[in-house]
Parts: sequence; structure tokens; C-alpha cells
Amino acid sequence: MSRIYVICEGQTEETFVRNLLSPILGRNNIFITAQMIPSSKTQKGGALSYPRVKRYIERLLKQETNTYVTTFFDLYGLDNKFPKIEASKKIDNLYEKVVFLETAFWEDLVYNNNFHNRFLPYIQPYEFEGLLFSDVAKFIEVDSDWDNRLVEKLQEIKNGFETPEHINNSKETSPSHRLQSLLKYHKKLHGPLAIENIGIDKVLSECKHFKQWYNKLLELK
Repeated sequence: MSRIYVICEGQTEETFVRNLLSPILGRNNIFITAQMIPSSKTQKGGALSYPRVKRYIERLLKQETNTYVTTFFDLYGLDNKFPKIEASKKIDNLYEKVVFLETAFWEDLVYNNNFHNRFLPYIQPYEFEGLLFSDVAKFIEVDSDWDNRLVEKLQEIKNGFETPEHINNSKETSPSHRLQSLLKYHKKLHGPLAIENIGIDKVLSECKHFKQWYNKLLELK
């Protein structure tokens, strides 16, 4: 049996991990718990500063000595104090960029610590909503107010990129902003419902970096 804490950026990711990933991995004796980092006395998640993230994960790894810790953070909007984030801007290849940042994250957390085998950083390119473009027809089914004719527009967006994970990261054209402008998408409401409707197998077949992370979690068995 393996126990893993998944530190999520926000409520949507937390719900996804709890409702979809947890039951699937549980059948493989891999038990995951989603957590958000407190950002104030009354709030959790959101735009987290890197120093706060580092302190929280270090403390958790030191307290829970028989567990693993991974993350579910978006590349889009990553804190500018994140290790080597400026250097990463010179890397054009998306997957190389994300791996470079994950490695820098890992190195910074394990420096002077002895939990290097228990920390598996994961950064989603570019954001959670990219995963929802894995199957736009299934995505559109989650809200009866959404017109099926919008499937063609969503598919056109998807076809313009190498993978759903490549849908780009500017403020106006990030996946979440595209969905909001076309569908009045509400992240906390529609995100978890949509990815459950799409299903994990379809996401794995469309999203290379997500699949690599998922397989790493399976290997912990």
C-alpha cells in the first residue's frame, strides 16, 4: 500500500483528484489525499507564493515520513519566485520547459533534506482546463444550456495545437479564458464534472505529460 498527498493549486484540482483519481488509484492499493495550502486564516489554494508552498511541503514530508507528496500546479500563472522560472522562459519546447521547472522544484525541496525519493513534483501544462479539450463533445454534455453547435468551435481550437496541453497560456487565450468566453464556463462547477464525463482513459491518450505523471503514481505500488 502506498499513500500519497497531492498538493493542489485550487478547489477544481482538489475535486478532480478526490472524485476521479482517488477511486482509480485506490483499486491499485495507491491511496491519495488531495490537499490545498492555506493562503490565509480562512482561505486555501489560489495564487500561492513559492515560499509558502516550499514551507508547507517541507513540513508535510518531515511529519509524514512514510508517505509521498506530489503537486498539481498549473504552469500558467506560476509564481515568479519559483526556482529557475526566468531561465525556463528561454526554453521553447513546452515539455522540456515543464520538466526543467519540475526538476528545479525537486532540487530546491530536497536540498539539505533526506526525502528525495518521496517528492514527485508535477506541473500541468498549461493549466487544468487544457485537459478538458481531450474530448470536447463529452465536455459540452455537462451543461444542458450549452449549445452542441459549439463543439465545432472547441474542436477548431483543439486542432490548432499539437495536444490539449499545448493550448497556449496568454491571459486572453488560455484554455480557461477560451471556455469562459464561449460557454460561460465556471471552473469550480464545470471542471470536475467535465473531466469525469470525459474519463481518465481519454485524458491519458491525449495528454502526454499528464500521462507520465499518472504512470509515476502507479509505479509507487
